[in-house]
Amino acid sequence: MTAEALAADLAGMPAALTALADRFPRRDPYAALPALLDDEPAAVRLLGIGAARGVCEVAAARLRLAGIGAFADSSASAQEPPAGSETLVVGVSLGGGQRELCTALDRYVGRSPVVVLAADADAVVARYADLLVPLHAGAEAAGLGCRAYQHALALALLLGHRLGAPVLGSSRTLPGLLRRTANAVQALTSSAPTWVPEAAETLTSSHGVHLVAPAERTVSAVQGAQLLRKGPVMVARTCETGEWSHTDRYMAARTDYRALLFAGSTYDERFSEHLGQLRGRFVAVGPTPGRERVPGAELTVRYPGDTDPDVSLMAETVVPGLLAAHWWGSPGR
Repeated sequence: MTAEALAADLAGMPAALTALADRFPRRDPYAALPALLDDEPAAVRLLGIGAARGVCEVAAARLRLAGIGAFADSSASAQEPPAGSETLVVGVSLGGGQRELCTALDRYVGRSPVVVLAADADAVVARYADLLVPLHAGAEAAGLGCRAYQHALALALLLGHRLGAPVLGSSRTLPGLLRRTANAVQALTSSAPTWVPEAAETLTSSHGVHLVAPAERTVSAVQGAQLLRKGPVMVARTCETGEWSHTDRYMAARTDYRALLFAGSTYDERFSEHLGQLRGRFVAVGPTPGRERVPGAELTVRYPGDTDPDVSLMAETVVPGLLAAHWWGSPGR
């Protein structure tokens, strides 16, 4: 695990996303889903841990928009909602957390249909699947699952769409979304030398960095924090943008507060105003509703497609990934 390995994993994202897009429609990972389900499921339970749980929460929220009773839980939870053929259980593994996920899925094997999103058939958790959906993310040298996270998110969105959730933003299809995301990631990685050093300087603090995101994309903050904690081993905390003024605002009053804001919330400007009053500093990723930039941001990182919430959802974690590689490789940090 090195900064160079993480940078290589991030640089390999566009090719991996394009290769995943090229698999469709000839190799539909959910082609066997109708045979697995007798009818539309009465409930969908999605299980994961860490960023994988965040992926589950995104898919569950999309399903609820379609009126489907879907909920996401930590696979470490001891609670056991009733099993049965009418409940579809979905497990998501990004490589870690397999022990907890296996324990949770063991309660449902033979009682509910089980779909597992995992690296490949060799993953331990794959043995619990009635339908295994490989991530096709390839080997990742840094071991942080950057590509696994992206692919799992895309495939979870596709599963939701198969079950009746809204289509994938303005891209309309999964291959379209994957290719637009590849383009966005390529732009971010190729332009990194022009913005990463300034962003890193703005965000460096002895009190760590805070990642703030809209309610619909809190998974971006969770995944970004994971990369910072596991790679350069930094203090990294997360918060939802609307909630920030009721919680983290009080931390900003007492600390050297630095934030990476994933823009797009109705509450971006309130966040900026309150943080500015407390002399905190922040870098924004993407535009805010109705404006090209969030007022008060010391730096705004833009990329192609950042006005599409689904492209943002898929691409924006590359920003904390590139920052993690920068800090990880900086001597005397």
